[in-house]
Amino acid sequence: MIELTEQQVCALEQAQTSPPRLVNPKTQQRFVLLPEEQYAQLAAYDAGAWSDEERDLLRAETLEALGWEGMEPYQDDHR
Repeated sequence: MIELTEQQVCALEQAQTSPPRLVNPKTQQRFVLLPEEQYAQLAAYDAGAWSDEERDLLRAETLEALGWEGMEPYQDDHR
């Protein structure tokens, strides 16, 4: 683990963007500094294909949010 210097801590506290962006001056490679909890959430994200059940649940939630409850029989089924 790399421990930040006081100067780096001050720079992070005054960062203009959130999360802070960092650059390696030797390679110009850019990094984003995230709290460990946020990184864990991103690492746990499943970007795999959605199942039919997951798509159906999302469709139902969307219809409800749009106020289209009960309109399912009138919707085209594009599956």
